Amino acid sequence: MASNLKLNNIRDNHGARQKTKLLGRGIGSGLGKTSGRGGKGQTARSGVSLNGFEGGQTPIYRRLPKRGFVNIHRAKLYELDFFKVSRILKNGLLEKDASIDKEFLIKIGYTPKYIDGISLIANGKIETPVKICVTRASAKAKEMLEKAGGTLVLE
Repeated sequence: MASNLKLNNIRDNHGARQKTKLLGRGIGSGLGKTSGRGGKGQTARSGVSLNGFEGGQTPIYRRLPKRGFVNIHRAKLYELDFFKVSRILKNGLLEKDASIDKEFLIKIGYTPKYIDGISLIANGKIETPVKICVTRASAKAKEMLEKAGGTLVLE
């Protein structure tokens, strides 16, 4: 295969490049006269975008009722579970007598910087005692951590 590889033999993969359609080259071409834009009017001109326009009929986004509510003040929380905690311990990322908190999780690349806090949830198992500082924790997660000998600090 290497013997055939020369500069004059290099080709694109089939279908990698397509020729642009030549518009407006006579009626017989199929794309002459109006160049595939239909008749006259607003949509035949350039720079027109009629997204959501339904020919004067009330568009669907105005016919359907508004539903729901998005709370713009909601805190963006990172969900920390015991699977992630055990992975941190197994990989040796946590130093002795150190605690798992927001700064630590950002430093090791588990969470983005823009989160507002950490929520501890009871997914997985934990056997190693560890100190965890979080914004909030579920009751079951708190119980599981204390049973393993760890400590929970709510910030």
